[in-house]
Amino acid sequence: MEKIGFIGMGNMAQALCGGFIKSGKIEKSSIYAYAPNQKKLNENAKKFGFIPCESLKEVVRNSKTIIMACKPYQIEGVLAEIKGELNEKSLLSIALGWNFEKYSKFLDKSTRIQFIMPNTPAMVGEGVFLFEKTNSLSEDERKDVMDLFASLGVVEELSDNLMGIGGAITGCGPAFVDLLIEAYSDAAVKYGIPRAMAYKLVSQTVLGTAKLQLETGEHPGVLKDNVCSPAGSTIRGVTQLEKCGLRTACIQSIDAIMER
Repeated sequence: MEKIGFIGMGNMAQALCGGFIKSGKIEKSSIYAYAPNQKKLNENAKKFGFIPCESLKEVVRNSKTIIMACKPYQIEGVLAEIKGELNEKSLLSIALGWNFEKYSKFLDKSTRIQFIMPNTPAMVGEGVFLFEKTNSLSEDERKDVMDLFASLGVVEELSDNLMGIGGAITGCGPAFVDLLIEAYSDAAVKYGIPRAMAYKLVSQTVLGTAKLQLETGEHPGVLKDNVCSPAGSTIRGVTQLEKCGLRTACIQSIDAIMER
């Protein structure tokens, strides 16, 4: 891809920047970035090799594709300063709530827009990136952008009306999985396993189980049944989870998000 500019260089932007460079799909010298904290920006520039910019206008003028990676509440102020500079440019936004429709109210029609919802596992190359179906990128641009993000995980397109539930599952989901990891690790510690070892064993079990489902395509219920021997330990644990309402709790956690 041609020159990319980051507005904001927080954890997610760093994950994207580092992953893009590692993938070999873009050179360090083709990545520009601006962030208000210039000291931190320059430290990250040394770490990743991108070119730091001293202003919003500088990063936009040097880039063909802009990735909006600042906090959602900052975006109106950012656009007020640079919206004219974005004419004829591509804008990829990873800021929650700022979809195609919302940007269209602020920007010239010549700005090509794509809303993308990432999640934190992108930091280790195992992210999920949800691309909103409505966009104004050219066909070739969109293909290149999807290919670039696919270097850091799984890319899926969702219709506009499904971006909310998609984001609830993939964006909030890591926190729910972390709760399960912590809980089962606490159980391991309760029965004598050292804390660090407990986290390692549980996290690897989660990772391996997820990979097994993805690679085999088997229904999770089938994989669960494969572990549950008649009158065995696993089915006893499964029965207790059912008594405690695990499935209902999981569904209700998403209901709480969608009904907010």
